[in-house]
Amino acid sequence: MYRILIVEDDATMAKAMKTQIDSWGNQAETVKDFQNVISAFLNFDPHMVLMDIMLPFYNGYHWCSEIRKISNVPVVFISSASDNMNIVMAMNMGGDDFIPKPVDLTVMMAKIQAVLRRTYDMAGKIPVLEHKGAVLNLNDTTLFYDGEKIELTKNEFRILKTLLEQKGKVVSRDTLMTRLWQMDDYVEENTLTVNVTRLRKKLEQAGLCDFIKTKIGSGYIIE
Repeated sequence: MYRILIVEDDATMAKAMKTQIDSWGNQAETVKDFQNVISAFLNFDPHMVLMDIMLPFYNGYHWCSEIRKISNVPVVFISSASDNMNIVMAMNMGGDDFIPKPVDLTVMMAKIQAVLRRTYDMAGKIPVLEHKGAVLNLNDTTLFYDGEKIELTKNEFRILKTLLEQKGKVVSRDTLMTRLWQMDDYVEENTLTVNVTRLRKKLEQAGLCDFIKTKIGSGYIIE
C-alpha cells in the first residue's frame, strides 16, 4: 500500500481522486489547509504527491520546491494549463510527470502506477534507502548492515531518512528540526543534538563509523 497526498483545492475533484486511488488498494489523503501544505506532507509522509498548480496562497511550483528541500518523493503535477511551457516548467521545478485537466481517472491511475513502479519497483521490492551497505527499510523503520538489524527510534529514523534522501548534500539543523517538530512536540536544539549523538553511537556499534559527518556551522551530511 502506498500513501499518496493530494494537493487539489477543488474539493469535488480531490474527493473523486481519493476514492479512485483508495479503490486500488492505496491510501490517499487530501490537503485541507493550503497555507500549510508542508505540515500535511510531513504528517502523512507520502510515497507520492499529486500537486495542482493553481492553488490558494502559493502555487504548486512553490510547494514542490519546498518539498524538494526535504524529500525526493515523486511529485506529479495536475493542471488545466497543460501547454508546453507549463509542462516544461513543471518538470524543471522537480516534477516527475504531468496530468492535464479535466482529469481522466483511468489515465491518472496509469500514470500513478508508472511513477510508483519507476520509483519503488512495484514488482515486489520493499522501498529502501541504501548507502555503503547500510539499508534503511522505509516500511518498518529499521536499518540493516552486515547481516544485523539495527532498531531505530522514531526520531532516529526520521533523521537518517532525511539525510539519506539528501545524500551528498549538507542538511541544515533547521531542516532536521522542522522534520521532527512538524510531527512531534517542539524539538529544542539540544534535543536534536542528543538524537544525532545516539544515532551515531548505534551506527558506530554496528560498524558504521563516521557515517554521519558534521559540517560546522552548516549541518550534517552523509557523503
